[in-house]
Amino acid sequence: MCFLPGQVCRAPPHAGPAAERSRAGCTAAGAAPARRGRLGGGRLRPRGALARPRRPLPGRTMPRRRGCLPPLLCTLAALSLPLLLAAEPRAKSCSEVRRLHAAKGFSQSDAPSHEISGDHLKVCSQGYTCCSQEMEEKYSQQSKHDFRNAVVELSNHLQTMFSSRYKKFDEFFKELLENAEKSLNDMFVRTYGRLYMQNSELFKDLFVELKRYYVGGNVNLEEMLNEFWARLLERMFRLVNPQYHFTDEYLECVSKYTEQLKPFGDVPRKLKLQVTRAFVAARTFAQGLAVARDVVSKVSAVNPTPQGTRALLKMMYCPYCRGLVSVKPCYNYCFNVMRGCLANQGDLDTEWNTFMDSMLLVAERLEGPFNIESVMDPIDVKISDAIMNMQENSMQVSQKVFQGCGQPKTLAQGRTARSVSESGFSARFRPYNPEERPTTAAGTSLDRLVTDVKEKLKQAKKFWSSLPGNICNDEKMSVGTVNENECWNGSAKSRYDFAVTGNGLASQVNNPEVEVDITKPDMVIRRQIMALRVMTNKLKNAYSGNDVDFIDISEESSGEESGSGCELQQCSPEFEFNATEVTGNSNKSDKNANTSAATRSGLSQAALLLSILFLAVQRQWR
Repeated sequence: MCFLPGQVCRAPPHAGPAAERSRAGCTAAGAAPARRGRLGGGRLRPRGALARPRRPLPGRTMPRRRGCLPPLLCTLAALSLPLLLAAEPRAKSCSEVRRLHAAKGFSQSDAPSHEISGDHLKVCSQGYTCCSQEMEEKYSQQSKHDFRNAVVELSNHLQTMFSSRYKKFDEFFKELLENAEKSLNDMFVRTYGRLYMQNSELFKDLFVELKRYYVGGNVNLEEMLNEFWARLLERMFRLVNPQYHFTDEYLECVSKYTEQLKPFGDVPRKLKLQVTRAFVAARTFAQGLAVARDVVSKVSAVNPTPQGTRALLKMMYCPYCRGLVSVKPCYNYCFNVMRGCLANQGDLDTEWNTFMDSMLLVAERLEGPFNIESVMDPIDVKISDAIMNMQENSMQVSQKVFQGCGQPKTLAQGRTARSVSESGFSARFRPYNPEERPTTAAGTSLDRLVTDVKEKLKQAKKFWSSLPGNICNDEKMSVGTVNENECWNGSAKSRYDFAVTGNGLASQVNNPEVEVDITKPDMVIRRQIMALRVMTNKLKNAYSGNDVDFIDISEESSGEESGSGCELQQCSPEFEFNATEVTGNSNKSDKNANTSAATRSGLSQAALLLSILFLAVQRQWR
């Protein structure tokens, strides 16, 4: 470059031919080389002598120096060219990002055609980017949507399983009760005819209460069954003693001696124990399936926190902004993000596993001693046995009742005869053969239902602690456990070096990806944890044979786990009856009254017993 007269114009080495031509022009303009400048008429100027300024000749002007400015501009342009060429590669194409952006249903106009400055981004990297501000906002919402779908997709399978199994069990139990009632009714109608029809409400009420208990009604099974046997005794006591008139007060006194006198033998005690255990287990197990279904439905409805949403956006869509549309998150990176976003769900796991174990225990009871199918199928036979016991012991029972409650008034002979004219029972019922068991609407047996659901319960254990890993195992969410060096680690395509945090809310205090406030648990999930605890306690009571809704019902239920139940005499101390004293008093009673009662009982015993059996069976089926 030349700036002063006499300087040699030097172009930069890379300036090219144009600069060389400019340098030549600069020299031709009158700037002689420094070493060969001339003075005046051509004489050489001594080396080191100062050049005198040229004076213009008269009438002439000194020529204007030219040629120095153009070389300066050329030089600046030449020097700036490499900078321009270096900046050009930054403007990469965003065509693939635009295509995927549009494929997700967004407007393609939101996406730039080439990379732009990322100063507007709030979460993703602010370097050169293919994401506009609108794109980042939309990707934030999309990441929450994708996360929810991933959770729901895995949870729906579990929820559907519990829902379908609950429906099958519910259908089975209800249909089993319907079939048992219908079978008893049909059999007793054929056997007793009009006598059963006149007293069928007793049995109908029994089945109504059993159904009401199963669907969650406030029914105490033991009290309800005690009431049934007391009412049955009242009806049969009238039939075996048709020659007497019994007031309501007298019959109430009779019912007080049901447990002490055991007019039906040991059938009421055994049946009450079997029915209570079977119905408690069946109802509690069905309720457990419903609770599991509802818990999965509520817990799977996730709503990530703002911090969780930032982490999800950074993991799922920030690679798009860098143009890395085919690079998926690293597996451990995904694991940490999911552990943070599902921290509260992880706390559900312990209570959930305990609940599953309790369900499996009750399922084993349903397969064994608490099998409601084996209780309800032969219930008509058991009631028949009870009625036969009453018939065989009617004289002894009547005498003891007369001693305890007093001698009733006698009726006219004509009325007595008419009351026993329809009797005709002469044999016990036979039990079902296995092939004759009624088919339920569920189309299967209880054993098959229980076997199926036990496998599902085992698979459902540890569902919540496994959920983050199961989500990240999806190829849409991460690269899996391979290609650990060719994955998105949150900032670049490289290896993820952070360790995976533990499961549950408290463990997220050191989560490197999601900021979690461990002092604020999710209240929806805390309520579900409490629901599981309550249901687990019910299942444990049901496993022991205890009525889950009536903890203090009797001593018998508290000892059902070992299979032993208290005797009726012990369970009802309120109605004390001294059998020895009754026997002694009967010897001292009015001989005429006893003789008359015995004679009339003997004459009508067969007919009365048949009538009593008919009534008892009728009510039991109802």
